[in-house]
Amino acid sequence: MPKSGSRSRRPDKSDLPEKACVSCGRPFTWRKKWERVWHEVKYCSERCRRVSRSRDQ
Repeated sequence: MPKSGSRSRRPDKSDLPEKACVSCGRPFTWRKKWERVWHEVKYCSERCRRVSRSRDQ
């Protein structure tokens, strides 16, 4: 029997919070692994974090 489409486990991606990366400026959305530290997340990727750090030195 097919599952009902009305009961979704995850929210739509468009409903998730979004931030702009401080390094590249691109918008990125909330991820489950950032659940507890979302207020501290600044970069969209590890690469942006590394590039930003190398510019500071």
